[in-house]
This record gives sequence, structure tokens and C-alpha cells, in this order.
Amino acid sequence: MIDPDFLHLQRVMKLLLLVFLLNKIVTLSCPASHAFLVPHDWYQPGDLIIGGMVSQIVYFFSEIKFKEHPSLKGYGLPLVITKFYQHVLALAFAVKEINEDPQILPNVTLGFHIYDSYHNPRMAYRTTLDLLFKSQEFVPNYKCDSRKHLIAIIGGLGSDTSSYMADSVNVYKIAQLTYGSFTQEEFRSTKLSSLYCMVPNEDHQYTGVIQLLLQFGWIWIGAFTLDTNKGEHFFQKLQSLLSQNGICLAFSQKIPQLVNLENVSKLLEKNPMICNKLIDQKAKAFLVYGKSFTILWLRIVVFLCDLEDKDSTPLRKVLILMDPIDIILTTFQKGMDLQLFHGALSFTVHSREVQGFKEFLQVTKSSTHENGFFQDVWEQLFDCSFSNKDVFLSDDTNCSGEEKLENLPAPVFELQMTGQSYSIYNAVYAVAYSLHEAVRSRSQQKEILRFEFPDFQPWQLHKFIQGISFKNSAGEKVFFKDKREGQGGFDIVNMITFPNRSFQRVKVGKLKSNTTKGKKFIIERSTIIWHPGFNQVLPLSRCNDHCSPGFWKKGDEEKKFCCYDCVQCPEGKISNQMDMDECFECSEDQYPNTEKKECIVKPVVFLTIEESLGIGFASAALCFFFLTMWVLKTFIKHRDTAIVKANNRSLTYTLLVSLLLCFLSSLFFLSHPGRVTCLLRQSAFGITFSVAISSVLAKTITVVVAFMATKPGSQMRRWVGKRLGFSTVFSYSLFQICICMLWLSISPPFPELDMHSESQEMILQCNEGSAFFFYCVLGYMGFLAIASFIVAFLARKLPDTFNEAKFITFSMLAFCSVWISFFPAYLSTKGKAMVAVEVFSILSSSAALLGCIFLPKCYIIVFRPQLNHREQLKNRT
Repeated sequence: MIDPDFLHLQRVMKLLLLVFLLNKIVTLSCPASHAFLVPHDWYQPGDLIIGGMVSQIVYFFSEIKFKEHPSLKGYGLPLVITKFYQHVLALAFAVKEINEDPQILPNVTLGFHIYDSYHNPRMAYRTTLDLLFKSQEFVPNYKCDSRKHLIAIIGGLGSDTSSYMADSVNVYKIAQLTYGSFTQEEFRSTKLSSLYCMVPNEDHQYTGVIQLLLQFGWIWIGAFTLDTNKGEHFFQKLQSLLSQNGICLAFSQKIPQLVNLENVSKLLEKNPMICNKLIDQKAKAFLVYGKSFTILWLRIVVFLCDLEDKDSTPLRKVLILMDPIDIILTTFQKGMDLQLFHGALSFTVHSREVQGFKEFLQVTKSSTHENGFFQDVWEQLFDCSFSNKDVFLSDDTNCSGEEKLENLPAPVFELQMTGQSYSIYNAVYAVAYSLHEAVRSRSQQKEILRFEFPDFQPWQLHKFIQGISFKNSAGEKVFFKDKREGQGGFDIVNMITFPNRSFQRVKVGKLKSNTTKGKKFIIERSTIIWHPGFNQVLPLSRCNDHCSPGFWKKGDEEKKFCCYDCVQCPEGKISNQMDMDECFECSEDQYPNTEKKECIVKPVVFLTIEESLGIGFASAALCFFFLTMWVLKTFIKHRDTAIVKANNRSLTYTLLVSLLLCFLSSLFFLSHPGRVTCLLRQSAFGITFSVAISSVLAKTITVVVAFMATKPGSQMRRWVGKRLGFSTVFSYSLFQICICMLWLSISPPFPELDMHSESQEMILQCNEGSAFFFYCVLGYMGFLAIASFIVAFLARKLPDTFNEAKFITFSMLAFCSVWISFFPAYLSTKGKAMVAVEVFSILSSSAALLGCIFLPKCYIIVFRPQLNHREQLKNRT
């Protein structure tokens, strides 16, 4: 069994041998007396001749050093891009169809004359001159054969070849219809020329490539381009577009135009570096720009990389090929597999299948198409020879001429009409329809039945081409945008390769060039077949993994902007999409979840009677309320006893009723903060507490005045009675009522949502409106409490029989302690806690008044009734 590595090495040696022969073997030579001969052309006579310039044959010409006559230089063995032979046949097929159609140019026969540019500027100029002037002999600027009436030229494949041709063709104003794409700048530079582009300009592809990369999220890509000025211009333009759209180049690699013996050594030197770029695990998408030779070069590089690293895994990449690149293989590369190109996406000139073309190719044989291209093309197509001179290169196989094109793999020759062939086909028809219009117009003007061709000059065809519009046999409308640029756009094609070295093109999208509204870029992602190594999962081509929601991209100054670290969002911020540049805050009514990738609506909360704390406060308020009711009922029941009478019954009842209201007022703070609730709760609390403290103060003053009135000759006797207590309570309470009324009229409390105090809740609370009036109410109560405390403290040593000043002193001490501690606690809390502090202060201070003043008396009234007599009180004095 033969070692596979040996087979690989044998192929490489065979390739190197071929390159050597291309440079050294001389097969044709020219006598010194003749001009440099052109070995390939195809001439078919006719009344009118359409010229053609293709680019399918490569010669490696030696550099001219002016040491000998250039005509003595010969050619090496030609390298034929066999797939491009379809371009020649497409032109011949279109002319054949037109000649057989009685509706187009009746009584007129079209002919053609096709040359090759040989992918060489010198030869492009040379063959263009042949096309213009050669009949039997080459005499530049002289037309020696009146039968060859050249009316238009179709060519070439690339913008460089078309430009070389235009330098000569423009002088004679002959219409040149190119099937290659120009950049916008190149197109503008030829605006005054005779050039017409059958395909949209190249700039549309740039837009399509950017859209394609963004569509799949490929922001870290590699790029290959030709090592030419045009390739450098492409890189400069691409860099600008990529950076504008947040895409980075992982690397850029220039490609030699042609692989010959001189630059193979350079290629081998650079190969390890190129291999390292190819196996970059992060860059999965490679953009390839240049000519179809780029594919040959890329395939050789991958082949050499596989030889260097025998343990390497198959290369898994998505190649993005830009027009006019096509997958081609030479006859010496037939044995190489195409797995590298499986799943590639290619921008190709829009095309449709033309009826009859495939059958035309299938019957192509030496007997049907005898031309100057056929022999070299056929020999390299089928790896055979028509003569024995090169039989050692063709495995001793002779060509019969009956071989079938349909048996060849697609990279070698394709039966399906390619985009370039479709453009050539349309170009021939554009010339034919323009000539048809010219014939019809001239015939109508001169009122003659036959159009005289010698009178018609090629420059007269321009006005008809510029306004041409027709439907081709595929049913598509053909016309020129702005009279110079063709329409149709580009097809986005998915390449699917097979083990037999063939492939299938599947159209998965379209890039429209003539759309002003709607989508210019359309792609069906679900129909794309990726490289098997991706397991039909969308490939990722990024510098690093996606930053998931909850994280943001933090750039690294030492790396390109496409490379970043994923950092979790800070507190209070979220990111809800992949790869966000920064986190953002939720709206005021929302808060971030724990993963910081979505906002949750904040629940509206307030201190309610339904929660534990609210239940506790409500229970305490009701308990104290009922306790106060019991005390009041006890005092009313024993209203005629000594203790009740001695402590001013009316003030006692007033104080107990106000305490009842104080306990009930706390329930306002445990209900839903509405407009009415907010208006009532602070004012009700302030007024009831003012009444209670005023009652305490009145009781204390009454005690003092009563003892002062017992002194002989005292003027205070007239103040003793109910009037003093009532006036004290009324006057002090009225002042608080006035403060509350002023507060409610100027800046009343109102309900509001506090969205900032708590990070995960919206607190429904009452805004006090004016903090000044709120603290005035509290300050006034504090003033009354301090006054009561001072008076009671001074009266504490009066006889116990009529004196409750000690109890009032303790109650005021407790009351003041509660409210003094209230302020720092109230100001340091927020939301529900703030309300809870106030409720606690209300309940505890009210309970202090109730407990310190009334519970000792209730104890005597209920449990020690024997002490509740006037005699007992007097005995205690």
C-alpha cells in the first residue's frame, strides 16, 4: 500500500516540475522578421464582428532586458484555466443563437474574433491590437481586411485587463463591454471612455461583505488579497469600513499574483507564518479578495501546511470569496480535495440558467469547435495529448476529441453557466439589440430596405447601447444604469463540495445594486451548509467569547478594539443583551435582578396593618385603646370617690379621651397612604397630643394654684375651679390647631412614591409637604411637655392628698425621653421604618401618660378601695 505522504510529496514535485517547464520549455518561436506571434485566437467570419477578450491561459514571460530583440523570445508551456473556456463558448453560443433568430438582425450574420490576454499587461496590449488590426498580417493602425468589420469588443475578465484594452480601444471609439467589475474610482476615471460595465461596480460588494459579517456576528476575521496596488487599495478601504462597523482584522496576508519558480521559494519561506494564521482558532471567517489564481495559491498553501503538520486537524474556516474569484483547479491539482471550500460563501455576478447552453457544452468536441484554444484546453481538461511531443506529461494518454465535458469536476469545468459567462451572453445580446436598433433607425431615415455596413462606424453604436433595454432568453431585463453600469447585483452563493472533487453552488442570498428602497442585502441563513467541522452550528469568528447579559465589554488598550474582557455590571446597573459596550441603570420604578441582566418592577410597599410589624402596632394600639376605655369607665363609675374628685374630674376625662384619640390616630399611619389619610394623620396626631399634654399641663397648674390659694389673703383663690383648666386646655390646643390649619392651607401633606430610599421597593408614603410646619407641630408639643415637666417637678413636694405632680413628672419624663430619641431615629431611617418609628413614639408616649398618671390610681380604686376615702387621704397628709 502506497504511503499517503509519499503521494502528497509526489504531487508537490510534479507541481514544481510543471513550474520549471513553464519557464524553460520553448514550444513556439518566431522568426526575427515577424512580430511577436499570438498563439491562440478563434475567428468566425460574419457581416459584423464582435471582438472578445478572455483570460484563460497563462504564460510566464521572461523580463525584457533590451539585450536582444523581444521577438526572439518564445513561450513556455501554457497553463490553462480550463474552467474559463466556458467564457469563450458563452460568446460563441450567444452569437449562434442570434444568427438563428430571425427576429434579431434579419439578413445580417454576426461573427466573432476572440483573443486571450494571458493575464499579462504586455500581452493584453498586444492581443488588443491584433483584435483591432490583424487580418493576415499584423500592421498596427492599418485595416487591411475590409471583410472584418469589428463593431464592438467584449472583455475583459478583470478591471486591469479591461483598462489595458481601453487604452487602445478608446482611441477608435469602439464600444467595449467588460464583464469584470470596477471599483467606483476606476469607473470614474474611465467616464469619458467607450467602456460599459455589464456588472455593478465593486463598491457594492464592500457593502455586502460588511452586511454579511454583521449578520453572522463575525467581528474578528482574516483577509487575503493580491500583492498589488489594487490589493493595497482594497485593504485601506476595507480597514475604514470594518472599523466603522466594529469589525477587526485578525491578520492580513498578501498573495502573489502568479505562482512561478521564482516566488515558490519565497512562498515556502513564508509558509510557516501563513500556516500559523490559518490555524488561528479565534478567526473562523477569512475574506479572500483578488483573482481566481488566489484559490490556486490558497490551496497550495493549505497543502503545504498539511505536509508540515501531519497531526493537524482539517482546516475549519468559512471563506468569503469576492467576485471575480471562482473556485478553479488546474489539471495538476485535480487530485486535491476541496474540503477547504466546503461551506464557503461567495459573491458572484448574478446569473440565471440559459436554456440550451448546457446542451451546447455537452456536444462540444474537436469536430464542432475547431479553434486556436481547443487543443491546449482539451489536453489539460482531460490530461491527454493530441501529439507525442508532451505525452510524458499526460500519462501516455492520447486525446480522441470525443471526451465529454460533463464528466469533469466543477472546479475544472462547469456545465452550469457562471456569472461571468452570463455577463458575456448578455453583452453579446446588448450589442445585437443595439445593432438591430441602429439598422431599423437608419433604414427608416433613408427609406431603404437594406442597411449598408461599410457606412456604419463603430462610434455610432454608442447612443444605441446607452439606451438599450431588453429581456434576455432567461426572462431578465438588461439595461445600463446611468448609461454605463449594468444591473443585476450579486448572488451570494454557498459552496458545497463532494468527495469526487466537484461542488454545487446554492444561492442563499442576493446583494441588489439597483434598489433605492427596501433591503439591498438578503440572505437565508437557514439554507446555508457550513463546513462539517462546525456540526451545522453557526461558526463564531470573534477575538473572544460573547459577553452574556449581566456583563459589559471592557476594552484592553494593548489589544484591538474587538478584543475585550467581560466584566460584571456594577451595582444598580444591568446589561440585557449580548456584548453591550456598557451597563445601564434601570428606570426609577425598576431594579436589577441578582444576575444583573434584567430589570424587575419594584413592588409598591407601605407600612400596612396586614404585615407583622403593622399587626403588632395595631394590636398594641387597640390594647391601649381598650385599656384607656377601661380606665375612663372606671373613673366615670367611681366619679364620686375621693381620688377622682381630688384630681379634677373634667381634666381627667379630657386627658383620657385625648389619649383614646392618640391611640386611634396611630392607625392612620398603618393604612394606605392616600390623599385624605396624609392630610389627617399628622394633624390628628398633633392636635390630639396637644390636647393631652395641655390637659396634663392644666392638671399640674391646677394643683399649684390650688395650694397657692390655700394661703391666707391669696389672690389665686379666684382662679381655682374648672375655668382655669378649661381655658388652659383650650388656649394651648387652639394654638396647635391654628398651626395645623396653616400647614394644611399652605403646603399640605400628600401621597408620593419614594423610588430611591430602597433599591428594590417603591415606598408609598406621605410627603409632609412643608418640613417647617411638621417640625413646628412636634416642637410645640415638645414645648408643652417640657413646660408640664417643669411645673410638675416644682410641685412634686406638695402634700400627697391633693397632689399628682409626682406621677405627672414621671410621665413627662418618659414622654420627653421618647420624643427626644424620636428625632435622631426618625431622621436616620427611611420608608416604612420611618413610619414605624413615629407609630412607636406615639404609642409609647401615650402609654407613658396612661401608665404613670392613671394606673396607680386605678390600683387604689379597684384593688384598695378602703384607701379611696377622704379620711384616708387626710390621714396620709
